[in-house]
Amino acid sequence: MRKLIAQIHISLDGIAAVPSGDLSWIHVDEEIFDDTAVLTSQADAAIYGRVTHEIMEAYWPTAPTQPNATKHDKEHGAWYASVEKYVISNTLRDVKPKTTVISGDIASQVAAIKSLPGKNIVLFGSPSTAQALLRMNLVDELCLLVNPILMGEGLHYFKDGNDQKRLRLVDSRVYTSGVTKLNYQVLK
Repeated sequence: MRKLIAQIHISLDGIAAVPSGDLSWIHVDEEIFDDTAVLTSQADAAIYGRVTHEIMEAYWPTAPTQPNATKHDKEHGAWYASVEKYVISNTLRDVKPKTTVISGDIASQVAAIKSLPGKNIVLFGSPSTAQALLRMNLVDELCLLVNPILMGEGLHYFKDGNDQKRLRLVDSRVYTSGVTKLNYQVLK
């Protein structure tokens, strides 16, 4: 069975998003991009919440062809174009090819996707979607990119309402920027 791996940038105090939508507090650089490329090379599908999907769709389809496109823009843009994308949403209707909207019985639909042959499935960002899939016991690994900042307020990645989950650390890395990657297996 394919693994569902949720990767997200969070602050040291567990904030995944701020009300303004500002993402400038998230640190990304070539070192982090290269490490994420390893994750995507082992995945052939992605799951997003509606908001994250709209952010991705606004950037990745044209990023590789921009005059100032970086190595990461080209590589991740090619990956994004090639993979099956699933969007969990009750409101999204108009999607592009290789994109499927999941609504209604999310648990059985995501479980069915996980049972298909293929590589891993990555869930980028999408904190509310990740919380829901964690509650449904569908997330197999958490890849937390902990940014060295205290945000104080915003959307907590782990919030009340989630059942207790036991985790096993499978990988960690401290980047030169001070961002720390923590990969955990979700024990079932």
